[in-house]
Amino acid sequence: MYSQMSSVIRTALLVVDVQNDFCAGGALAVPQGDRVVDPINRLLAASAAARVAIFATRDWHPLGSSHFMGRGGQWPVHCVADTPGAAFHPLLRLPDATAVVSKGQALDSDGYSAFDGTLPAGETLAAALDQRNVDHLTVCGLATDYCVRASVLDARTGGLGVSVVREAIAAVNLKPGDETGALEEMRAAGAALVSLDEALALVGAGA
Repeated sequence: MYSQMSSVIRTALLVVDVQNDFCAGGALAVPQGDRVVDPINRLLAASAAARVAIFATRDWHPLGSSHFMGRGGQWPVHCVADTPGAAFHPLLRLPDATAVVSKGQALDSDGYSAFDGTLPAGETLAAALDQRNVDHLTVCGLATDYCVRASVLDARTGGLGVSVVREAIAAVNLKPGDETGALEEMRAAGAALVSLDEALALVGAGA
């Protein structure tokens, strides 16, 4: 499948929310969230070598966000803008050219999807992808059943091809079966669930 796709796609890498508060010791740690860092670093290195566009999302909430408990939301306070918890994981090797997408910045925004966020100049992710003629996203990061899921579904709604890297995602699993349900929902929407090796080959071919 990938040899056929590679001649027609232009891919970008989307790294979702690999931030301190979602990793070990963080305010909203995803179980085994840290294990995604190594495979994502391999994807980052391959993407940089192939000059593939790289986007990294981050939750960037105001302290008074309705996303948080006490303000009507379901989550403890996490990833507040300009705090250490909102910083990217210290071992995540994002190239200097990475485009950072901040989301959840409004008081009333959950900001689950990368497509809800904006780049530093204010452009949306969709606009940035269109400007670069990207028609396929390779997606990794945290968490499978929330921000990865929402980003993938919005990408598919927008007509983009999507590959989700199995070794480079991890789930919250607030309820048993949340991860399985999210994977099935993404697959049903037309996203491909791929291995790290398949993703590395696709990134290299889709520059």
